[in-house]
Parts: sequence; structure tokens; C-alpha cells
Amino acid sequence: MTTGFSSNSCRFADYFVICGLDTESGLEPDELSALCQYIEATKFRDGARGLASADEGENFEQSPLRRTFKSKVLAHYPENVEWSPFDQDAVGMLCMPKGLAFRTQADTREPQFHSFIITREDGSRTYGFALTFYEEVTSKQICSAMQTLYHMHNAEQYDILHTPTTPRCPEDQRHLHPHPLNPHPQHTLLPTPSISRLQRFNSYDISRDTLYVSKCICLIAPMAFPQACRKVLQQLHQAVSSPQPPPLPLESYVYNILYEVPLPPAGRSLKFSGVYGPVVCQRPSTAELPLFDFPISQVFELLGVENVLQLFTCALLEIQILLYSQHYQRLMTVAESITALMFPFQWQHVYVPILPASLLHFLDAPVPYLMGLHSNGEGDRTKLELPQELDVREDASSNKDLKVQCDEEELKMHQLNIQVREVFANRFTQMFADYEVFVIQPSQDKESWFSNRDQMQNFDKASFLSDQPEPYLPFLSRFLETQMFASFIDSKILCHDDEDKEHTLRVFDSRVDKIRMLNVRTPTLRTSMYQTCTNIDEAEKAIEMRVVKIDHTALHPHLLDMKIGQGRYEHGFFPRLQSDVLSTGPVSNKWAKRSAPAQWRRKDRQKQHAEHLYLDNDQREKYIQEARNLGTTIRQPKLSNLSPSVIAQTNWKFVEGLLKECRNKTKRMLVEKMGREAVELGHGEVSITGVEENTLIASLCDLLERIWSHGLQVKQGKSALWSHLLHYQESKEKTDAAPAGLGPPGLIHDIERRKSDAGAALAPLKVSLIRDMRHIQNIGEIKTDVGKARAWVRLSMEKKLLSRHLKKLLSDHELTKKLYKRYAFLRCDDEKEQFLYHLLSFNAVDYFCFTNVFTTIMIPYHVLVIPSKKLGGSMFTANPWVCVSGELAETGVLQVPKHTQEITFECQNLGKLTTVQMGHDNSGLYAKWLVEYVMVRNEITGHAYKFPCGRWLGKGVDDGSLERVLVGELVTPNSENEDRMCRTPPMQQSPGMMRRFVTISPNSKPKLNTSQIQEGVGEAINGIVKHFHKPEKERGSLTLLLCGEYGLVWALEQVFQHGFKSPRLFKNVFIWDFLEKSQVYFESAEQREVTPDENWQTRVRHFCRFMRAINSTSRNIGKDGKFQMLVCLGARDHLLHHWIALLADCPITVQMYEDTALIKDRSLVNSLIRVLQTLQEFNITLEASLVKGIGI
Repeated sequence: MTTGFSSNSCRFADYFVICGLDTESGLEPDELSALCQYIEATKFRDGARGLASADEGENFEQSPLRRTFKSKVLAHYPENVEWSPFDQDAVGMLCMPKGLAFRTQADTREPQFHSFIITREDGSRTYGFALTFYEEVTSKQICSAMQTLYHMHNAEQYDILHTPTTPRCPEDQRHLHPHPLNPHPQHTLLPTPSISRLQRFNSYDISRDTLYVSKCICLIAPMAFPQACRKVLQQLHQAVSSPQPPPLPLESYVYNILYEVPLPPAGRSLKFSGVYGPVVCQRPSTAELPLFDFPISQVFELLGVENVLQLFTCALLEIQILLYSQHYQRLMTVAESITALMFPFQWQHVYVPILPASLLHFLDAPVPYLMGLHSNGEGDRTKLELPQELDVREDASSNKDLKVQCDEEELKMHQLNIQVREVFANRFTQMFADYEVFVIQPSQDKESWFSNRDQMQNFDKASFLSDQPEPYLPFLSRFLETQMFASFIDSKILCHDDEDKEHTLRVFDSRVDKIRMLNVRTPTLRTSMYQTCTNIDEAEKAIEMRVVKIDHTALHPHLLDMKIGQGRYEHGFFPRLQSDVLSTGPVSNKWAKRSAPAQWRRKDRQKQHAEHLYLDNDQREKYIQEARNLGTTIRQPKLSNLSPSVIAQTNWKFVEGLLKECRNKTKRMLVEKMGREAVELGHGEVSITGVEENTLIASLCDLLERIWSHGLQVKQGKSALWSHLLHYQESKEKTDAAPAGLGPPGLIHDIERRKSDAGAALAPLKVSLIRDMRHIQNIGEIKTDVGKARAWVRLSMEKKLLSRHLKKLLSDHELTKKLYKRYAFLRCDDEKEQFLYHLLSFNAVDYFCFTNVFTTIMIPYHVLVIPSKKLGGSMFTANPWVCVSGELAETGVLQVPKHTQEITFECQNLGKLTTVQMGHDNSGLYAKWLVEYVMVRNEITGHAYKFPCGRWLGKGVDDGSLERVLVGELVTPNSENEDRMCRTPPMQQSPGMMRRFVTISPNSKPKLNTSQIQEGVGEAINGIVKHFHKPEKERGSLTLLLCGEYGLVWALEQVFQHGFKSPRLFKNVFIWDFLEKSQVYFESAEQREVTPDENWQTRVRHFCRFMRAINSTSRNIGKDGKFQMLVCLGARDHLLHHWIALLADCPITVQMYEDTALIKDRSLVNSLIRVLQTLQEFNITLEASLVKGIGI
């Protein structure tokens, strides 16, 4: 929201306003304000309750002195000014937000000062400064009306206390039902008092009491100078309350402040005269931080440093903020201080620091807002409620402090303000010192860019975040998604040169340039340590110089051309002023000529407008104001229009804005996800985890919460979505059968007895919203409703059921009607269907946003082993076992019942599954097992993984292995065809299915030529290199690149198979046989001391040590498994290129390979060695499943 000022205003103040009681219209109850107070009180008493009728608005149980009556604008001077039309409704409500207040001589009647903001529909702001005091009521009609109200009130109370149902026993009194209109049900009703006792308590007697009513005088100004305006108003009030009259009529002082006191331009100070003393104000220059004249120290005194920072963080992340206090000026001070500390960013959403009681319904807006709500004297707990409860200390200062402040105290306030603001601004300058290089400038013209603004990215967030220190990421990843940051970048794109920049952007860019020139921070140097602010001394001196040396002294108040007798007033009463002398300013330049320094007004006027207003260029203002997700008319309610039709229209814009935001978010998330998946990142590895995805999902969760919060009857709990889900669960669990429990955590707790030939596929999981809710409720780590709602959204997205679940939830129309008002988004059928349709698009991609986030929870898994049907799998007699490994952990050995081949177990989240180790104990008569594949499913997310095998497990068959390591891939959930695989993302699989038996025999010679083999090795190495060049959070499993299809193990197998001599008939020869013979040769050569050099000896010792360790392992792995283990260990210790060189020169190679073999071609071997050497710079960490049992 652009915080501009009236472009044509060069006066310090535009209007002087008087608000109060209109004796002609009498006492008029403020029904809207009273109704809102009544509803607020009854919510605490009986929870969800239907809306009260308008008749209940007056609340006759409330004492008449405490009721709400309408105030009116009695007069304002001048009638109107061209550049700032007078908004009577807004001014009236904000001058006296809770209407008129009555007091007697027994009550305190100290004057109270407060300021307020009126935000127009174009985003420009006008500031108001009001002093509220009490005047004696002289109208006999008003006093008689108040007396009559008290008689009615006492009679009402007497009837209530004398009803026949009133319990007499004290024990029964605590069960007494309160009166439906009683706003304080916690007060126990005592036995019936007498009428005289009622009249003596909090009463008004016209014969002995003096009645006072509140009145307000106010200045409306284009800029915020609260300290100066407070002094002016206090001196005006003192003039009518002091025994001695002022030197001049009141009209002279009001005329002076309206017409003869100019608005100081940037970098200047101004001194003018009040009724009894001088008033000084000063305005920062164009190189300084924007104008701020509120005492920021009061905010820290009220909340404390830690709580201020929490509130500041909530504002930066655009969380709904509601301030709650007895004092209007506290609300304004806190709100203005928080937004001032945001420099160079600006709050872009609803901003109403003082919300009139009649506009309480604006709190239901489903958009970020910063509002302040006044509390009653009885209920003000003087604390702010943020995402966490924060204790707030009482303000140590009294109202008397507001009356008198010497110049020295005001100077200290300005100095402390600038010190704190400079520290915050310095931090932002350091964090965004190189933001310009990440701004994405549009390639098309401005009109095209503007029309497609919602679909375009204006900032390279991923690159910017990748350069930031780790401690910054949690905050920055969310902050970059806010509207205030997007608007800041929009302003940067729209400005062509320095003259076009907004004031805040120009100041910030100059600081960025300065910090670069001083080499305090550069784009290549980042640190999370705070760097001292160097601007504080300079900023303090600038303020001190302006206060010490006043640039201009305005004209003194003087007598006006008034008739004799005009200007007189009665002591103690602020009169209506003479409108004829205050309606227009001076016609001639008579008084201006007396002060030559006044010429700086004309000289600096154009510069002042260019620096602060920027409202003349319609085209530029259009870009700034319209390039938002929601229009300004949606974000900023107009206070002067309260008709039901306008409220309904505004609410409809809320609904349309939410739907548009949903469409934009889903589109962006899909483009981000699918765009990455379309790029092949190393053999199909497309694991997408990290800051950007989590940020987008968190933003989607925020949107869902705002949608579910719109139009609630009564808000229950912190999460509206989870509250709705709980209501749905409660209503359905009585009729729906609850799913079977998973049992207590343990290793193996549920074994389904099912024969292997009964079916090869896993039984599909039942789709159940309630079941998914219970999964979340069973997670002990999630303790808040907001956390549970977000976990449920993440789980639903991962299962591709978010749209389906929400559609099921909203299909209970009776529940929705019970929880939501008619205008709620969830009760707009067309928009709701479009919303669910947009969410349905998430089913096109795979998310692991639940699995990757909740890494410590217990998850049940189901394992199903599928043996070969053709080769007598049912005759298998040994005892099988499995060990499942994932990116986060592994299970350990789990025994599988031999006759069922399936098991369900529970363990800590394994992450995305990578390998399954399986084997058996070789017991029984028939211990040979041909396994087709293994299926493993996460019973919470429903993700099923298929681990192909196609190999024998048993002695004397295949390669003699009793255990194997299988690499799997994700399959589509609930697929009827087991062979149908999910291609999003295409994960690697075990190479066993492709090569079936990795042996060297006449019937199974490799068909690849040397160039194809070289290409395969290069692709395998390239995949590993890409893996390590990606951010750590975006890396997939390295096991897939080593042992998966077309991985490094497969590539080196092709190298050693090429040109292998044909073995004898019916005998399989494996690569491991060649390696063992080479080991024997090397060991014998070393014993004979036939060694070329010391390097050769070192390489031989390493090779033989690894061969011995693998052969001596207790694991029953076959020859192919041993070769895989050797390659993985060699890659880990960067020895593969040494071993290739050894084997190429070994005499055993001559015996076992043809002359055309790749291993015997010196140039090809040297090329292979160079490629393998590229792995030396990477620290390769192997999964435990690959090197289990090896002690090196």
C-alpha cells in the first residue's frame, strides 16, 4: 500500500474538527458499537451463539453511564479543501471510536490524546490527532434523559433480582442461569438488595450529581507530527479550562495553525506559536529514514525486547495481527513503530491501528491485517496475544506525562527513535546488499509485463537463498514470499532511474551503494554475524542541528477581522468557532511578507512533492497500485460506507481474491515441481527437496487456513481447518467403523497369513479421511492444532488426496452450515468447486513433503516377497529375512514367515526407500529360492516400492549367494498391474533383472562395443559428479548412482566383460574369478619381491587387503555381490583408477582376455583412468547395507 500524502497540501494542518454531543438530536444509542461489544462479551460466556438482534444492542443491564451513545462532528474548519476532501464519517468514528462517554464528578476526567490514520481508496493517508476531554452537560433535556435511563435501569435490575426462581440457598446460587443479556455471568447474584442500595451504587442523581460528557478537538494533517499536534491541542484546551482567558480569541490560534503554519519540507525544522508557548517540529532530509514522530521507547517498555521482535517477525511474515489495549494512543504507537522498523519494506495489507467498535466485523477478513482494538476498562489484561502468549508490563508513565514535555525530552525521544531504526535498517541493508543482481527485469514492455504480472517471477529466489548464510534461510525463505517483498521488487522494476524511485527505495539503494563502497559486504562474502551500524552518529547530529538551528519561524497568531463580541466563550466549555473567519485563508500576502524565510515553502514545494507524494503520474500510480494480488479496495475498508450492500460487495471481493490466490499458488507450485522434474539430473535422479518447495507448501497451508477462517460463526482453536476436521471426525466416527489400530510400536506386530500364490500384489489401502486424521493424531511430536493441520495437508498432498479429502469434508453440508456464515467462502458453491479443482492438479506430481519433514515419527511398513511361481517357490524350506533401508535409516534384520512371505512392522521413518537386503539361513531340504521381486509399502503415505531381483538365493546355484542387495523404484499406488511403474520420478532399479545372470559364458557375451562402454562409464561418473554439485538438501540417494541400473557398478562390469575369453562348456565364470586369480598373482609377486616400484607395491597391498576383507566377511554374498562391494569401496577410498591400472598390466589379464578386449587397449585404459580420477574430489559415503560386515 503506497503511503503517500495529499499532493497539493503545503499547510501543516488541513482541518480543525470539533466532535461531541449534539444537544439538538439528544441521546442516540450507538447500536452497532453496542451490539459488537455485546457479542464479544457473550462469546466468552456461552461460546457459539446465534447473532443477537438489533434490539439487544442497547444492553439495558449496562449502567447508563457505561453505555455507548453516538457522537457527531459538531463543526470542522474549513468546510472543505480541494486536495483533501473531508470524510465526516471516518473522522467522527476515529475521533471518538466508541462514541460518547458520560461521567460524574466522582469519576476521573483527565484529557486523553490519541492519533489515528485515515487511508483513502487510492492508498494515500491522512493523519488525525485528537484530544478528548470532558465538559459539563448544561442541557436539562440530556440530564433528564440520563435520569430516566437510570430509573429504567434500576427497575430492570430490581425485577431480575426478585424473580420467583431466584435460589435462596447459597449452595444453589452457583447453578443460577445468568440473564441472556448479562455480560458478566461470572458475577454471582447475591440476595435481593434494596432499591436505595442500587441507586447509591454507580448511579446518577440529577439533584446532587454533575453530569459530564466527552468532547474532542482534532487536527487533520497530511503528515504525522503527533508531538507538535498534541502540544497545540493541549494548549487550546488549557485556554478554555484555565481561569484566565487567552491573549487572543481561539479563532486566531486555529486560523494560524490552518493557514499560516507551513508544512516543513525535507531536511528543515519549523517553529510556530501555540496559545501559551512555542512548538517545534522537524522533518528528515531525503537521505535519511522517513518521518517518524512516535516514541518507540514506549513500545519496548510495554512489550519488552523479545516480544517486540516476535511481533516484528509476525508483521514481516504478514501474519494477522490484532493489538488490544485500553489506550488508543498505545495502539497507534505500537502499530506505527512496527511498520516504521520495516524500512525499506511497507505493509501492504489492511492497516487500521484504531478499529472503531462499529467496524468489528472487519476482523473476519481472510487477509493479513494489522488492526488495533480498544478494550473496556474491566477486561483489559494489558497484553498482546500473538502466536504465543506474551506478558505485557504496565506502562510506567501516567497521563500527566502527556501534558508537558520539554524540548530536551523530545530531542531524546528523536535520538532514541533514530538509533533503534538505524539498527534495524542496517540489518536489512546487510541482508539485501546485493538484491539488485537477483531482480528479474521484464523482457517485454511495461503494459505486457503489467497484464501478465501474476504469472511472472520478478526475483530469483532460489539463487538468492543459495547464497545466504544458513541461519538466514528459515526466515528468508518465508519472507521472500510476502506481498511486501514482491511490491518492493515491483517498485524497483518500475523505476527507470534514480529520479523515478520512491523515497524509501532511493534511501535504501544509496545505503546499499555505500556499504559496497566501504567493502562492509559484497555479493561473495556473507556472514551471519551482526555488523555494527555506522549511520547512527550522523543521523543523531542531523536531528540535533535541525532542533538547535530552526530553519523557519512561522507567523505568530494575530487578531482577525471579527465583529465586536465574537470570540467570547464560557469558561470550561470549548465553543463552536466563527466559521466565517475560518472558512478561507488570507486573500493577500499581507502577513507572508512579514517573514522573508517563508519563501522556502515555494522553493522546495516541487522537490517535496517529488520525494514524498508521487501521485501526479497516473500511469506509474496505476502500476504500483494494481500490481497486487488483491486490490486496494479489498485490503483497505472504507470507513465512511457501512451499508449492507457495500459490506456484501467487499466480502464478495474477498472470496474472489482468495480464489485467485489459490489459482496462482497451485500454478506456481506445479510449474516449480514439474519444471525440475523435466530436467534429467543424473540418471533420472530428480529428488526435489529444500527451501523452495517447503516454502511453497507452507504458503499453501497459510492460504487454506485463511479460507477456512473466512466467515466462521465462532473461532475455536488456532487452526480453523483442524477444528473443522475434528467436528467432521466427531460426527462420522459414530456411524463409520473405525479402522483397525496398528498396535503399539514394535519390531513385528502384525503378520497376515496369506499364501504366496493367492496374489502377487499388495492389497490397496482404503482411502479414508478419518484414517489419515488418526495417523496425524497418533504423532506425539505434533502438539498444536496448526501443526496437525499442516501435517494433515502434507500427508494428503503426498498421497495425492488433498482435493478428494477436502471435497469429502465439505460434502457434509449440515456441518458446514453450522460452522460458517452464509457469506463464507466455503459456502459459495461455484468458487468452492473451482478451488477443489485447482487443488486436484497436485495429483499430477509426486510430493514427499510429509516423509521428508517428519523424520522421527514411527511408521508402519508392509513387506511382501514374490517368489517365482514356475520353479516351485512353495517348496522352499529355509527361513528368509529382509532388511529395509531408506534415506534416513534402516530396520535391521526382520524374519519373514516362510509360508507367507509377508510381514508388517513399525519403525522410525526410513525416508524414501532405497535398498532391501534379503536372504535366508540355507536350512532344510530345499534351500534354493528364486525371487522375482520384493514389494515394500509405507502404510501411512501409501508409497509402494518395487525391488526387482530375478536371481537365485542358494548354494550351488547362480553365483552361490545367500543374500542380495536390491535397489528399488516407486510404483503407482493402488495399481492393479504390478509391472506398471511411476515415471514421476523415474528412480533406479536393481540391475539383476536386466542382465539376469551376470556371468561369462558362450551364450551370454556382452553385446556392447567399446564406444558404448565408454559412454556408459562416462554417464555413470557424470551422474555422481552432478549429485555432489547440487545443494545438499536436493541430493538423492548415492546408492542409486552406484548400484542402480546403468550405475557405476554396471558400467565397470561391462568393462571387465568386454573381450573375456570363452570358458569351458557348462561352467559359469564370473568377474570375481578373474579378480581372485589376479590377487593370487600379486601376492606371490610381492613375496618374490618382483615389484616395479614403491607405488606399485602400495596399490597392490590395498587391492589385496580389500579382496581378503570381502572374501572373509561373514555375509553369505555371491560373487556378483562381492564385485559390487569392491567397486563401492574403491569409489569411497578413491582407489578404482589405481586398481584398473594394476589389472591392465597383470599377466592374468593376458590369459583370460582376448586381444581386442578393452582392458588390453592402453589408450582406452588411460582414458578410463582419467574419468575415474574425477571422483577423487568427492567424499563418497556408502549406505550401511552396501558395506555391512566389512571392517575397512
